[in-house]
Amino acid sequence: MAQSMVTMFRQGHKYLNTWPNKKQLYAYFPECKVIAATRLAIRSMPPLAVVSCALLLDTFGTSYLPQAIAIGAFFLSLPLQGLLWLGQRADQPLPASLKNWYFEIYSKLQEEGCEVQVRKSEPKYQELAMILKAAFEQLDQGLTRSFFN
Repeated sequence: MAQSMVTMFRQGHKYLNTWPNKKQLYAYFPECKVIAATRLAIRSMPPLAVVSCALLLDTFGTSYLPQAIAIGAFFLSLPLQGLLWLGQRADQPLPASLKNWYFEIYSKLQEEGCEVQVRKSEPKYQELAMILKAAFEQLDQGLTRSFFN
C-alpha cells in the first residue's frame, strides 16, 4: 500500500525514536548506523545549510542565488532522506528468520511477566523495534545477552 511522503516521514521519526540504541544490535541491523547518521544530520545540516548559503552569497553575490538555493536544499534534504529510509524500513514485513526471533523474544518477555503491547502474526520492523526496546528495558542483562549469542 502506497503511503504519502508525510506519513513516511512521521513513521520514520517514530521508528528513529523507538529503535533501541544498543551496541549488541550494530552488527545485525543497518538501522543503528542510519539512525546515528540521521540524528547527526537533523542537528547539523540546517545550520550548515544556512552558513554555506550565506558564505556563497557573501563571496559571489546574488548572481549565485540559484546555486546557493541548490546547496541549501541539498543539505536540508539529508535528514529527510534518513527519515524516509527509516519510514520505509519500519513498514517492511520481517523476513522469516527475524520473524522467528521476534516471536522468541515475545515469548521470553511473556514468560518473565513483562508487559508487551504488540504481537502480530505478520510483524514489521516497527514491531521488532518495540519488542527489542521492551526487552532491553524490562529484562535483565543476562537474558538480553542470550538473544545475541
